[in-house]
Amino acid sequence: MLSDREYRALARFRHALRVFMRFSEEEARAHGVTPAQHQLLLAVRGHEGVTAPTVGDIAEALQQQHHSAVELVNRAVEADLVVRATDPTDRRRQRLALTDHGQAVIEQLSTAHRAELRRYRTELLTALEALG
Repeated sequence: MLSDREYRALARFRHALRVFMRFSEEEARAHGVTPAQHQLLLAVRGHEGVTAPTVGDIAEALQQQHHSAVELVNRAVEADLVVRATDPTDRRRQRLALTDHGQAVIEQLSTAHRAELRRYRTELLTALEALG
């Protein structure tokens, strides 16, 4: 059973996450992209693989169904945020890369997000530590 202190810590942590998510959504829109496009840009830019991510990689990173990721990528291509390139070793795969515009947007958004996370660092850590 959780203690009152742990419930308060969970509530504080959840509140801090929601405040951050609202900030993130508003910041994305202020930069002319949807929150989903922002997440796509971050998933492409932050991909840990040695090659550019595939749509399947993005679907996994964003926890989406493949067809939903395809639609998101289609809209991002139309918005000049990402480009597709056929994988030279497996022509069935499409690799994704940021356009110059996409790179500029994710750089601006990530700088703002880093500052916001730094602002909430103590609150988040305190809530996590209270959970043991």
